[in-house]
Amino acid sequence: MELKHIDIACLSVSPANMRGVKKAPDLTNILPSVRARGILVPLIVRPNGSPETYEIVAGKRRYHAALAVAQEQGSFDPLPCAVMEAGDDSAALEASLIENIARLDPHKVTRWETFTRLVREGRSPEDISLTFGLTALQVKRTLALGNLLPRIRDLYRREIIDAATVRHLTLASKQRQREWLALFEDESARPPMGHHLKSWLLGGDTIATGKALFDMADYSGLVVADLFGEDSYFADPDMFWLAQDKAIEDRADAYREAGWQEVVILPRGETFHHWEHERCSKAKGGRVYIATGHGGDVTFHEGYVTAKEARRLAKGEAIEKPVRPELSAPLTSYIDLHRHAAARAKIATEPSIALRLMVAHAIAGSSLWRVDVASQRGATDAITESVENSMSEAAFDKERRIALGLLGFDPDTATVTGHSYDRDIVAIYLRLRDLDDALVMGILAIVMGETLEPGSALIELLGKQMEIEMASVWEADDVLLDLIRDRDVMAHVLMDVAGDEVALGNADATAKVHRQIVRDCLTGANGRAKHERWVPRWMSSPPSTYTNRGGVGTAERWEKVAPLLADAADQDDDPACATDEELTPDEEGDRQAA
Repeated sequence: MELKHIDIACLSVSPANMRGVKKAPDLTNILPSVRARGILVPLIVRPNGSPETYEIVAGKRRYHAALAVAQEQGSFDPLPCAVMEAGDDSAALEASLIENIARLDPHKVTRWETFTRLVREGRSPEDISLTFGLTALQVKRTLALGNLLPRIRDLYRREIIDAATVRHLTLASKQRQREWLALFEDESARPPMGHHLKSWLLGGDTIATGKALFDMADYSGLVVADLFGEDSYFADPDMFWLAQDKAIEDRADAYREAGWQEVVILPRGETFHHWEHERCSKAKGGRVYIATGHGGDVTFHEGYVTAKEARRLAKGEAIEKPVRPELSAPLTSYIDLHRHAAARAKIATEPSIALRLMVAHAIAGSSLWRVDVASQRGATDAITESVENSMSEAAFDKERRIALGLLGFDPDTATVTGHSYDRDIVAIYLRLRDLDDALVMGILAIVMGETLEPGSALIELLGKQMEIEMASVWEADDVLLDLIRDRDVMAHVLMDVAGDEVALGNADATAKVHRQIVRDCLTGANGRAKHERWVPRWMSSPPSTYTNRGGVGTAERWEKVAPLLADAADQDDDPACATDEELTPDEEGDRQAA
């Protein structure tokens, strides 16, 4: 740079000056010094294109102080200036910001304005961080303010809202920011601030991505991150818990394979109390307890038994070996979803039943009645894909496309139900009004199928009532066979598919060998006779079990439903319960006499 003295009349404030050209600066603390000693620190200037005229890149306050003294005294000596080369806006911005940061740390919003201009001039965040001695994260935090609405930045600049509130607002879309501003400007409302704002934005419990046991690279759900680059959260808690529960099951299986006698997965939110347990080695029957918090955190407590069991061990008594459920959680998911698919495929052809189901839902309610579309996402991607490609789903989708066409919607739309925010309910009503009863009932059947709850007792009842034959809409696939990890259960399946002789001949073989024999029997490979239309007991109508160990959701639900169905059948057979149309003339006479 060239140092020279320049007449005050030849100077003006540059647009590149970080403190801008519009707002008059506060001269209170420098004006006395300028009056007494003049300008001691050179201004940073550059030619502005006109001969002998310069624009001030840094030193706006000194310039205005000199102007004020010149007005008081009638004149002012030329000002010392360091002259930069013309034309480099980014270098001018850097010079302005460097000098001001050295003297006074500007507000973050002011930094954002200048950093943004530097980015437009071609500077990268890394370049900016090196230039100003900041970390890359500090620069990213500052640039993140650009995601905020100008009104929010202004509130922050004027210190009406704090840094924590601003940080969480960077998580929000522009629409959510507008909603928050509406609350903020409503005198009767109390807008969420600080850490409360995060819960408001993400909907209740927030789960940080750091709590995931699974590989985030395999997670296909939406993750929301604050633009400061520090925190990220799962946008869909249900999808997170599907992946997290699967990872917990895998860890539990790994413990079992490592020789632990029992792995106890506590209900979500239940705390493991150390004072109610005592340490016990794996060899002596110690368990692994897995505790899961609602915030997604998982804790593994290895080598514990209850205090009561510890006293029994001290007396030399053995701990009873736990009984594992017949089905694992993923296998239960597979079975429930396939049976659900079969039931709603049948419903698509039985609109009168669908009507009655819908009335029942309206009266009693269910976890889906808002109205929500039932999720068919399985515990693993393989389960989801198996259901999506099933014959049941294809049959249901065929009927659904007809319903979408009748409503005037795109046949490729995912669902008929669940579009309350982007579809006009009046237009839908008018469309339905022009359809005859039979067509409306057909659409109603699809809506009922989409909102029927998977894994519910109604699925078992419908399977019996509608005489659903799983063999005609489902075939065993590798997903099912791979989910059967229990050797005892696989041995029963082998007997079911291959017969007693083959099962006894391979009684000492591993579950892997049993699985391959079952696969060969189902496909007719390796010389095995092909077993046609096989359905495991868990998926039959009515469902049953292979062992007496429990843990089969379909069978347990059927046990509750069967007595009710039997009572209803008895009432149908009771002449006193018959309708007028069903009574014979003699029965009618007896009824009137009674």
